[in-house]
Amino acid sequence: MNKTVYIPLDIEKEGKNYLIERGYHLKIAKNVEKQTLINDIKNCDAILTRSNAMIDADVIKAAKNVKVISKYGVGLNNIDVKTATEHGIYVTITPEANANVVAEHVMALMLNLSKKIMIMDKELRGGNFDIRNVVYSEDLEGKTLGIIGLGRIGKLVAKKAYKGFKMKVLGYDPYVEHFPSMIKRKDQLEEVLQKSDFISLHLPLLESTKHIISSNEFKLMKDSAFFINTSRGGTVDEKALVEALKTNEIAGAGLDVFEMEPPNTKAELFSLDNIIVTPHSAALSKEGSIKMSVHAAMQVDQVLKGEKPSWPVNNVEQYLYGG
Repeated sequence: MNKTVYIPLDIEKEGKNYLIERGYHLKIAKNVEKQTLINDIKNCDAILTRSNAMIDADVIKAAKNVKVISKYGVGLNNIDVKTATEHGIYVTITPEANANVVAEHVMALMLNLSKKIMIMDKELRGGNFDIRNVVYSEDLEGKTLGIIGLGRIGKLVAKKAYKGFKMKVLGYDPYVEHFPSMIKRKDQLEEVLQKSDFISLHLPLLESTKHIISSNEFKLMKDSAFFINTSRGGTVDEKALVEALKTNEIAGAGLDVFEMEPPNTKAELFSLDNIIVTPHSAALSKEGSIKMSVHAAMQVDQVLKGEKPSWPVNNVEQYLYGG
């Protein structure tokens, strides 16, 4: 009997074909409402999920046959990893699928902010060619980039900024032992905030990182600094960010993530001219999306064949067997 993989929100055909070619039956949800997930999941063997579906304790308890929850992406805010582990279910991510494309997105935001692309575009479309003599772009070369969180993406951003644009790079991450030589390590977050011309956030959303950037942190930044967040919206206090942008405590910001998603686009944040926003799409290039779908599918296959997945985030064996 073919095993069934439940996909709450559809993915690229490459990921689905990977599973179909290996004999799996796919069940695509009609919506991501909680009751739909609970009803649909009962006879499935695996879940391949994006961020839109909440795989909470109730859904996991209904998933009697599920052996793996494979995340399309790296964020785990929509998955109850603790409950999954207690039920002997692997939770996996796809960390090598989209790191580079997110790093490219960070550089795109930096360039848009420093070169005043949005302002220039708007003014020229309105007939103001003379904006070129009023608003001036800024060079990246020689400027200081502060990176908070030195995982795969943070290190790639550092490499692109240092080697591609001749920027100086400061880094803060108390959990990373060894920094690449191009990054000057700082043991205090405050020092990075005070000395950087651009600040890029690369942190998971945990109790310890919620609102890690708030009013006090924005006050420490240069009034010429640009702040960028492509990690998780909850790491930043959006009300504090709005105030910092309105009062010119910082020069501008680029956001790909928000405290509430989808965000309320009628909120004051979206009325400001010194911010660039994108819809949590940094990882969603054509190439990156295909890789995420295939890597997630690959790990479903690994677990259902009795193998250990390539990128698990929990230790199922240790929990079940103490090994």
